[in-house]
Amino acid sequence: MSRAPRLFACLALILLAASPLGAAEPSAPSPPLPPVAFSDPTYDFELRRGLGYALSGGADLNEVLAAAHTIQPGDGDSWYQAWFALAERVRLTAETSLALGRLVSAREALLRASAYYRPADFFLHANPRDPRILKAWRLSRDTFQRAAVLMERPVETVTIPYQDTTLPGYFLGPSASRQARRTLIVQTGFDGTGEELYFEVAFFALARGYNVLIFEGPGQGGVVREQGLFFRPDWEAVVTPVVDYALARPEVDPSRLALMGLSMGGYLVARAAAHEHRLAALVCNPGVMDMMAGRRPSAKQWQEMRADPSATNKALRQRMAQDIGFRWLVNNGMFTMGVKTPLKFMEQFARYRLTPQEAAKITANSLVIVSRGDHFMTYDEQKKLYEAMTCSKTLLEFTAAEDATPHCQMGAMAVSNQRVFDWLDQALDKKPCDCGAR
Repeated sequence: MSRAPRLFACLALILLAASPLGAAEPSAPSPPLPPVAFSDPTYDFELRRGLGYALSGGADLNEVLAAAHTIQPGDGDSWYQAWFALAERVRLTAETSLALGRLVSAREALLRASAYYRPADFFLHANPRDPRILKAWRLSRDTFQRAAVLMERPVETVTIPYQDTTLPGYFLGPSASRQARRTLIVQTGFDGTGEELYFEVAFFALARGYNVLIFEGPGQGGVVREQGLFFRPDWEAVVTPVVDYALARPEVDPSRLALMGLSMGGYLVARAAAHEHRLAALVCNPGVMDMMAGRRPSAKQWQEMRADPSATNKALRQRMAQDIGFRWLVNNGMFTMGVKTPLKFMEQFARYRLTPQEAAKITANSLVIVSRGDHFMTYDEQKKLYEAMTCSKTLLEFTAAEDATPHCQMGAMAVSNQRVFDWLDQALDKKPCDCGAR
């Protein structure tokens, strides 16, 4: 076998589980939910993600489904056109409502427009200079901030000191009172934005009386798009300044401060909490010890891949051409980590790994979440973080019984947030929990 085919076979085995096509679970997963509109799992998951925000004001079902039926799976241009056209149409509705002084209607339309602009550039990151990436993201941010001015609860756009620059974020409160309250710091992961976190988490937290501090770090949202800062594995260097900022605000009760990370954020917040010990509670959704768990090349395999990077990159690109999910993973990884080849992405991705010794340094009362139908990582991989922790900890599983099995429980925001916040309530207020965790 020549070098390129041999590398292709090797890399296919190593990286299969990194694709949304997944790998066999050591512990049997729940059966997958029926597709919404696409047979391709990557497109179906991203559609479910967008639809799931209907409850928090980020979608109207019929307009999203109508847009979805104009999309050709695997065609990032058609995906962009469908979401961007929908967002533009809804934004124009908001403009009309504003001109007529119908502020509630304007706010509702602006929120939906923000949520629709957000996924538009999702499959365009193979070319980081594509102007549509920045255009769609800016419109998502700007329409959200215009909606925020019209919200019944206060939403403050903030900048958080970070090294020689700042990080963007939002501070949201259940009322305008300066009373010190329970506060949740929440962050996204590999591909989300700060504005999306309003629909995913903050909406539900505010209804339960929490302050919420949303931030974007390097590699995320506007930080990568406007500031050109890429992901870094030592995430404590990012979270510690955010905690400093939170604790300087009078609205924050320092004894009831929690940190939540979603998707890749499950690794990032765990890594940060191993070094940042001012947190009362930690939520990892899902639990992540190693972003390459189950597919990490051996030392010999690394040596062979690096010995002929041209052949390695050719093999990886062949796989990308065959697998939509893997193509998106690598393209978004190069975009958010600031590298130009698939091999360089793999080398960077391999650095996102928490050792058992580091996990044992976490002191916050911790909730580790596993989803039985997660298509990015196996059930056993999600549990490893919980098993390595020595702090007070709880394992929360989502199974087919709740119809909340996808990655980060996408499409089941009410169920997910109910169980997570039931746990957080007891963790921060020392009350009994009946959230189904163990």
